Order: sequence, then C-alpha cells, then structure tokens
Amino acid sequence: MNGGRPVRDDEGSAARLLALADGVFAIAMTLLALDIAVPDGLDSAGFAQALRDVMPKVWAYVLSLVVIAAFWRGHYETFRYVRDVDGTIIKLVLLGLGVIALMPFPTTLLAEYGDEPQSVAVYSGAVAVIGATQLALTIVLWKRPWLGRAVLSDPVARNDVVDLAATVLVFAVAIPLAFVSPTGAKLWWAVLIPIRLLTGKRGKRLRADAQLPSA
Repeated sequence: MNGGRPVRDDEGSAARLLALADGVFAIAMTLLALDIAVPDGLDSAGFAQALRDVMPKVWAYVLSLVVIAAFWRGHYETFRYVRDVDGTIIKLVLLGLGVIALMPFPTTLLAEYGDEPQSVAVYSGAVAVIGATQLALTIVLWKRPWLGRAVLSDPVARNDVVDLAATVLVFAVAIPLAFVSPTGAKLWWAVLIPIRLLTGKRGKRLRADAQLPSA
C-alpha cells in the first residue's frame, strides 16, 4: 500500500484486515469476562453478598458483549464484499479496532463506578468513537465502489449510514447527559433498540433486493 492507492486482495490485504479484526474482537470479548469472579471459601451469607456484588460486572459484561458483537457483525458484513483496500480503509479499521481493544476498560468503569458521570461518559464516548469509525468506513466504501466485489447500492449505503449515525448520535448525546443524570444517560441508550431493529430489517431486505451478501 502506498498513499491512497488500492492494495489488491490477492496480496492478502482485505483478508488480513478481516482476520485481524476477528482476532481483536474475540480478544476484547474474552477480556470482558476476566473480572467476573467470587472469592473462594465463603459461607452462605458471604456467598450471597459476593453474588450481589458481582452482578454489576455481569450486567456490564452483557452490555459490552452485545455492543461489541453488533459492531463485529457490521464490520464482517461490510468486508464480505470488499475486494481491495487503501490507506484510508486501513487507518479507519485500525482506529476502530484500537477502541474495540480498549472496551474492557470503560466496561470495568461502568461495572464498578456505574453511578459516576465520568464512567458513563467514558463508556458512551468509546462506543460513539467506534460507531464513528464504522460510519466513516461505510461512507468511504460507498464513495469508492472500485474497492468492492459488488457495488454498494445507494439505498443500502444510506440505510447503513442512518443506522451507524443513529448509534453515534445516541451515545454522543449520552456524554453530556451523563453529567446531568448518569442513570438517565444509561436509560437513553435504550432509544437505540427500536432504531437498530428497524434499520436492521430494512438493511436485510435492501441487501436481498440488491443481491449483496448479508451476514
């Protein structure tokens, strides 16, 4: 790869980027669970208390697992029809993977200090940045059809852009909201659920109509 010139898949670049991404996503998911444990040798009362104490970590793990899995699915679906990559694609992918690899840290903050506005703001910011990198990646691939195995049709691209832009917007709004009400900011995240369901169903239909590969 030199500058913005594409690097062909027969050199392994697109395939290697996808393999690297799979590894980073898998490691991040694994690291999320490392802090979930209860001490040995507890009596019944101590065990019950330890179980209550560990539940915030369990819920934070579940949340981050869903978030990371959603981003992995979107990344995988995108790269199923990428043939070539260029410098911009590589930089965006590496930036997104860097934040994905960092996700165990904001997850720990959320689990241990979930009532602190800084923790909710950091978590929201991390997810917003990941979403922004995938949004930028989608737009670049949309505007550079020569990089793809198949042309990303305008309706499919617009739906993907709306889906990712909604993710970025919801979590970006949660950052200042966290300093007003950490609980309110976390509840605000749920606004994304119906939006993602709607855009997800629409995306599947549009990809089927355009005969694009869909995960």
